[in-house]
Amino acid sequence: MQEVQYTEDNIRSLDWKEHIRMRPGMYIGKLGDGSTADDGIYVLLKEILDNSIDEFVMGNGKTIEISIRENVVKVRDFGRGIPLGKVIDCVSKINTGGKYDSKAFKKSVGLNGVGTKAVNALSEFFQVQSIREGQVKSAEFSQGNLVVDSDIEESAKRRGTKFTFIPDPKIFINYQFRMQHVERLLWNYAYLNAGLTLIFNGEKYHSENGLKDLLEANMTTEVNYPIIHLKGEDIEVAITHSNSYGEEYYSFVNGQYTTQGGTHQGAFREAYVKVVREFFNKEYEAVDVRSGIVAAIAVKVIEPVFESQTKTKLGSTEIEPEGTSIRSFVLDFLKRELDNFLHKNPEVADSLQRRILQSERERKDLAGIKKLARERAKKASLHNRKLRDCRSHFNDKTDPDGNSTLFITEGDSASGSITKARNVTLQAVFSLKGKPLNSYGLTKKVVYENEEFNLLQSALNIEEGLEGLRYAKVVIATDADVDGMHIRLLLITFFLQFFPDLVKSGHLYVLQTPLFRVRNKKETIYCYSEQEKQAAMEKLGKNPEITRFKGLGEISPDEFKHFIGESIRLDPVVIGKDSVETLLEFFMGKNTPDRQEFIIENLRVEKDKVEA
Repeated sequence: MQEVQYTEDNIRSLDWKEHIRMRPGMYIGKLGDGSTADDGIYVLLKEILDNSIDEFVMGNGKTIEISIRENVVKVRDFGRGIPLGKVIDCVSKINTGGKYDSKAFKKSVGLNGVGTKAVNALSEFFQVQSIREGQVKSAEFSQGNLVVDSDIEESAKRRGTKFTFIPDPKIFINYQFRMQHVERLLWNYAYLNAGLTLIFNGEKYHSENGLKDLLEANMTTEVNYPIIHLKGEDIEVAITHSNSYGEEYYSFVNGQYTTQGGTHQGAFREAYVKVVREFFNKEYEAVDVRSGIVAAIAVKVIEPVFESQTKTKLGSTEIEPEGTSIRSFVLDFLKRELDNFLHKNPEVADSLQRRILQSERERKDLAGIKKLARERAKKASLHNRKLRDCRSHFNDKTDPDGNSTLFITEGDSASGSITKARNVTLQAVFSLKGKPLNSYGLTKKVVYENEEFNLLQSALNIEEGLEGLRYAKVVIATDADVDGMHIRLLLITFFLQFFPDLVKSGHLYVLQTPLFRVRNKKETIYCYSEQEKQAAMEKLGKNPEITRFKGLGEISPDEFKHFIGESIRLDPVVIGKDSVETLLEFFMGKNTPDRQEFIIENLRVEKDKVEA
């Protein structure tokens, strides 16, 4: 074996932009193509927006203008503007920025001095403009390299900062901004900053009632009682209950949506149960107190510590470096404010207690069935291969960035192909046997009595809520034919019926797989639509070989690696503002004239498209 030389020539130093471009995951988490809310292009947008939000929080500028057109992102605020002599340094020198001065930026999301630099380095075009004191300073970059350094000029424009950037397609492959992710991001900013106005592509985002507005906008089922809205210094909560199963939380730290929760959300869950028990003087089970809860909590923390660079889970245990614990801070607030509210609003307290007692009855009714179901699940895990597990999981320290995935497939051939092609560290496979049951309108009893549902629930570890969820992404992987679509719909129904918080928290996806393979002797192109097929045929020229994939089982493991690797295409299952109950009744209830008319109308539209 030839010896590898290790000398001074092997040592090299990367400058700031080279390091960010070589290791983008260290700065913005995963890259992605824009199909999921935590993909890198949205992190870039957030890093810019967070600076503008910090200006608003400190009383500078009540409006932020945002536009995204053809992947060109523009953000304009009306804050104080970056000091003109430091504009270039602030976007191109690591560990440079105003947020190290705690007097200027007391409770900011971004304190690492990296944000705008990461956006700069990962953009093919990046421009910054700062207007203040009647002057403007501009600079332009490409992949972090300064290409235009304009002189300071006089300006009559309103003070503030404007950023324009285009994510680099060499870093973000085949990316596309999905408006639903951007809109949710902006609404969260609006809810957390009452009085702020964001204008996105001409549409206004504004909230006067904060987290109360957030819950009202996101409720997809009827509430048991009016939303409880409590505000204090550095903390705000909104609470209600519905008749859905599970628990649903929206948690934030310094304006950052902590999708994976963290110490503040854990403290809220614990404190809420304690206060309710003390108010009713009953030792209710925690699962009964929280069943059906829909709540939002936002806290402000000095120098927050997150468990990953993308800041989706709070790790801080104290409100201030030498202050009280987050646990006691949240508990003291709820003991004072929630207890007072319940005493002043006995009708709300009565409704809450009825909901708790309802959950208690349901839990006791299911006790015997649950025990048998767990035994079946334990036996099944030992004696069959429905679940081919992975090594890293979302609910422990082995998957801090939320990349673990469970593919739900139908049939041995499809599951076999995915199993052979998967990344065994992060990707697991669950194999269905035939079509699942239509669970619409059924009680949770069916989850334990139906073997497929019981084993799926056990594999996900979500019986008691999302705290134990083993996979960050639950991906429905079925054939792109009528039967596959039906199975997909039945699985979505199952999750919406019994685990709606899994869907609302953004964990459920549908896998896109190619419909066609177009190739010649030199190149192979996989196509996901008729349009992509036509483009591939034009690119490859005369008489390319075209294969139509009828099912996942026809795709070899070697080919599957392309579709579940870095270039994986996932469609998130997103719930709109329609009621979940209304949606399920329409699509999965007994046949109705309305649904028949809907099918006929949509078939006609597709027919028109073909004829055109």
